[in-house]
Amino acid sequence: MRIAVFGASGYTGKLAAAEARRRGIDVVLVGRDAERLRAAASEAGFQDAEIRVADAEDHDALVAAFRDTDAVVNCAGPFTRWGEGVVRAAIAAGSHYVDITGEQPYIRHIFDTFGADAERGGVAVLPGVTDDGLPSDLITALTAAHVGGEAEEIAIAVDIVSGGASRGTIRSMGALRETLLDGGLGYEDGQLSPRATARRKEIVLPSGSAPTPVVRFALPAVVTVPRHVRTRQVEGLASQEVYELFTRLSPEMAEQVPEGPAVAQRKAMRWAFAVEVLGIDGRRARGEVRGSDAYGTTAVIAVEAARRLAADGAPAGVLAPAQAFDAAGFLDFLGDHGVSWSVGEAAEA
Repeated sequence: MRIAVFGASGYTGKLAAAEARRRGIDVVLVGRDAERLRAAASEAGFQDAEIRVADAEDHDALVAAFRDTDAVVNCAGPFTRWGEGVVRAAIAAGSHYVDITGEQPYIRHIFDTFGADAERGGVAVLPGVTDDGLPSDLITALTAAHVGGEAEEIAIAVDIVSGGASRGTIRSMGALRETLLDGGLGYEDGQLSPRATARRKEIVLPSGSAPTPVVRFALPAVVTVPRHVRTRQVEGLASQEVYELFTRLSPEMAEQVPEGPAVAQRKAMRWAFAVEVLGIDGRRARGEVRGSDAYGTTAVIAVEAARRLAADGAPAGVLAPAQAFDAAGFLDFLGDHGVSWSVGEAAEA
């Protein structure tokens, strides 16, 4: 098995390369600067890593870099700016593709643009395979299954204790600032739209015991969940504190901070999702998934997703995580990395 990590000299790219190496996977480091890639390889502890130079806008070079790999892990954002060319090259090279974006409009764009190409190429394309996109999608699939697999309404709320952000995160969220300020997309009656009705005003977050006021928030799962759960409505939510944490980021701030959080800061991070599902028969279910070290967990998730695609395969096309993987099996795997989850009946909202 051979996996390419594109953007391997970036903060999360280096973590992903090191994780692949730790797992004994043959990894190829790809990026636009050979010197930075060599430094990243040295930092990750494998000076003998294979390095291939290719720019995100050089299709032929990217295809050549990915040609003999089983899967590509794209860690180079902002994805709205750089991601599409990497997806196109991975498909052309016959490699499965995952990325670590949290950019909701980009995820929608990949679903809308590359489905037929991925099917013809016989590969799976999974955008948003990260600490927020994959766990929230999988826990929602399991919670919906608890009420029979079909839902009237789904609310997905994020709960974060931050330990700092990487430059890449700041650039991506800064580029997404207007979308974040508007609350992102909602799903209603078969359509993703920024004008979808805002319904939930409060929810019990995983860190609390009483309902907390929330606002609509641009979560990746709002785009992915309707791909595999028949539902009338999906809404992404966050507390006002989390909303403000992300909406105050700007691209200019990226140049004023270190490349990423120190290890101690990463370990102090906490993230969680609460999912509440109203079934079509009136039954209610609630799911929660919790973890820590968002960047370290993202590296584990992305590498494991690429490994599973390479080893086990998946339907060809652009997929949500729950369409490619067994939801409970993947979340149980993450238990060795500090992730826990639960699903059960819920009280009246």
